[in-house]
Amino acid sequence: MNKMPPSPAPTSPKLLDQLRDKLRLKHYSIRTEVQYVQWVRRFILFHDKRHPQEMGGGEVEAFLTHLAVSGRVAASTQNQALSALLFLYREVLEIDLPWFDNVVRAKRPARLPVVLTHNEVQAVLGRMEGAHGLMARLLYGTGMRLMECVRLRVKDVDFERAEILVRDGKGAKDRVTMLPQSLIPILNEHIRHRRLLYEDDLAKDMAAVYLPDALERKYPKAATDWIWQYIFVAKSYSVDPRSGVERRHHMDEKLLQRAMKKAVLAAGVTKPATPHTLRHSFATHLLQAGYDICTVQELLGHSDVTTTMIYTHVLNKGGKGVVSPLDHL
Repeated sequence: MNKMPPSPAPTSPKLLDQLRDKLRLKHYSIRTEVQYVQWVRRFILFHDKRHPQEMGGGEVEAFLTHLAVSGRVAASTQNQALSALLFLYREVLEIDLPWFDNVVRAKRPARLPVVLTHNEVQAVLGRMEGAHGLMARLLYGTGMRLMECVRLRVKDVDFERAEILVRDGKGAKDRVTMLPQSLIPILNEHIRHRRLLYEDDLAKDMAAVYLPDALERKYPKAATDWIWQYIFVAKSYSVDPRSGVERRHHMDEKLLQRAMKKAVLAAGVTKPATPHTLRHSFATHLLQAGYDICTVQELLGHSDVTTTMIYTHVLNKGGKGVVSPLDHL
């Protein structure tokens, strides 16, 4: 009787796969996962493919110095690379390296946000149509971040109360912001057309959407429910990079960024305005209208009022409200 050959010993997952698994276990976003994996890969390649367990503080500092000196990356980029390596050593390799606490993070320059005037906002929005125009108006009218708008679902809009519930915003926090009265009929019409597309997807058995955390296992039918559908969706199906499931995802945010760039150029605006500029303009214009800073802080979802205070610079005329002596001549 022939004996069965012994089964091969299970191999441990590769380091980058371990990194992905740990990031998903801790509910990091897909964008953070992609960036962290990229930085760890670059760190390993920079040191001739040595395993991180064989390296320490000297190698990390050499890599960060290389990014700053040779790569000339921004301070925020260098800090992101450091955060990725911190996560790798502490969460994946489970190595506590005391020197990490003494690594000085690059100081981010204090820059004032780009803000459009009322006339500039009107000129830019006037050159945006369709879904992109509606999304841009939502950004300016609600103060939402770009991805908060892109990931908006049917259940998050309350037309009767004229409110939008922003789910899982920055810092995994929920908040409520207003729904501009002028957008209610336009958004209603968009959702009506979105419902028709949803019904077509449902007939093809392709109406399932991504659900956060373990909701898909807890509520198996929720993925195909109308209330969980994205309001702004892609024109075609795509494969989810994590689950491998093919379905209709939300709109690619790059499409809105490109549409905004074209509108800014067409409007003749010389400021480097992006969709996030509409959020800055929302906050600034509310303060100019006399709303208190704590209200604006709550609408923006800032944890600390000092973050919101950056917008108060526009309440001053010129340099700190001082009238130039030239104007007295």
